[in-house]
Amino acid sequence: MIILTKKSKFFLRNKVNLEIYLTAEERTKVKQKIRVDTISENENKYIKLNLERGNVLMEGDILTNDDESFFVEIKAKLEPVITVKALDTLNLLKAAYHLGNRHVSLEINSDYLRFSPDHVLESMLSKLGVSFCQETAPFYPELGAYKHEK
Repeated sequence: MIILTKKSKFFLRNKVNLEIYLTAEERTKVKQKIRVDTISENENKYIKLNLERGNVLMEGDILTNDDESFFVEIKAKLEPVITVKALDTLNLLKAAYHLGNRHVSLEINSDYLRFSPDHVLESMLSKLGVSFCQETAPFYPELGAYKHEK
């Protein structure tokens, strides 16, 4: 089993051995075992993450093992999300306020909000004058004021 222990600071494009697609939640877990199907049949089909606590994985991060002989690029996996849009900024801000007040993991963009599907929240949004739809897209929620990338 390949054990990834650190983020690589230097990266040459031709060194990537594998790309791993992770959901937003999986990108917050620094200790986990991930099943992969693209390693040769002679090798174990799992990669283990054993990073220092406090790391948050971002799309494009390169992880490596202790001897820097194997490189993995992190990609954002497509996942079900609700995308919220509004005709004006004030209604989008109100939606962000109400979603944040419910401690929802939320992706905030200048023209949309995005969160994991929840029928109760969808019902609330329908009363706020915003439009929303279910999509399958990469999800990049805000890390929060107390999370710091290492």
